[in-house]
Amino acid sequence: MTILKKTLLCLIIGLSFSDLLAQNTPKFKVIAFYTAKNDQAHISFVHEANRWFPEMAKKYHFSYDSTNDWSNLNEAFLSKFQIVLFLDTRPEDPAQRKAFQQYIERGGGWIGFHFAAFALNNSKFNQDWDWYHNHFLGSGQYKSNTWRPTSAFLKVEDKKHPVTKKLPEIFQSSPNEWYRWEKDLRQNKDIEVLLSIDPLSFPLGTGPKQHEIWHSGDYPVVWTNKKYRMLYVNMGHNDIDYDNKTNKELSFQFANETQNKLIINTLLWLGKQK
Repeated sequence: MTILKKTLLCLIIGLSFSDLLAQNTPKFKVIAFYTAKNDQAHISFVHEANRWFPEMAKKYHFSYDSTNDWSNLNEAFLSKFQIVLFLDTRPEDPAQRKAFQQYIERGGGWIGFHFAAFALNNSKFNQDWDWYHNHFLGSGQYKSNTWRPTSAFLKVEDKKHPVTKKLPEIFQSSPNEWYRWEKDLRQNKDIEVLLSIDPLSFPLGTGPKQHEIWHSGDYPVVWTNKKYRMLYVNMGHNDIDYDNKTNKELSFQFANETQNKLIINTLLWLGKQK
């Protein structure tokens, strides 16, 4: 329906033009940054996210845009948005990193998925950003992961947090590659773990390498830093048919309604605050 038709309808039913503008103004604006070049599973997730988020934007009355141009990570561009998403990577340019840190320290909202927290020295993604990995995320470097991507039982650790509102105490995730981190997040007073892998999940992973199968341990997968408006979500790696070299997508993150509720809760939580 065009603005003109909506205006006429409003006049008929007694709504003011200001009411009409309020109905068409997004509650908040979200911008997603992505690279979508490094791994077919991450590329699949980015494409899936860029289909799902616009649908949610219509339903929950916010705006969503995405870009693979990381030069947009600057003060002027970020000032237009209340929430920034990192779908699969992090910025590498020092000026972009500085702009992001300033955005966060001034109260901007952020959700990072899966590989957005990855850092490993002597790789293409060295741990050369202490503020982001050690202070903001609190996780330090990547240490290991499960393989193949498998579903896990996730345990809600704080039922009162807005992110976990109306989530079941334990639920089954979409298949995912799960990460283990260098630092113990539970020893960081600023970090609040919201979801972790429940022991019902073990053994987690199928190998073939034995160290890719977890049999025990404590693995936070969703957490927030209480000093900032942020959430890290370890989910974001779809299962891909690498074995038969077809690259067929075998699973999707946003096919899981409980996980979706977690993300929607987070958007609404971050979007309503300055």
